[in-house]
Amino acid sequence: MTTTAPLAVPPAPPAEAAAYFAARLAFHTDVADVHAALATGAPGFVLVDTRSRAAWDQGHVPGAVHLPTAELPGGLDPSVPVVVHCWGPGCDGATRAALALARAGVRVKEMLGGFEYWAREGLPVESAAGLRLPDPDPLTVPCGC
Repeated sequence: MTTTAPLAVPPAPPAEAAAYFAARLAFHTDVADVHAALATGAPGFVLVDTRSRAAWDQGHVPGAVHLPTAELPGGLDPSVPVVVHCWGPGCDGATRAALALARAGVRVKEMLGGFEYWAREGLPVESAAGLRLPDPDPLTVPCGC
């Protein structure tokens, strides 16, 4: 029997896989879950946008706090968890920000997909021009997971 590329390295035993995936969820969250939590009005975390002022001004998540990575920890309350995001999956800005916050004693998660996937999913975007709902990208919506 020929082994296909996905199975060239066999899957981990179930207990190891469960530990890995549980740990991964301790470090990451996604756009849909952040949106749902923000919609409750009491998400239990502060959403921090670490992009530049120019990027923030083009549009940002309503309710997010703007703190570029160079300004972190920026007076955040270390007793309140933080979810950070930058532009998108092709940028390490949120990862660098999460590292800076963790080193400052803040409990932090990174929002996978960043602002790019927030907008691609057609979620609300705020700017000086007001609130708008971008057209959802049919390749990303609906995920259904």
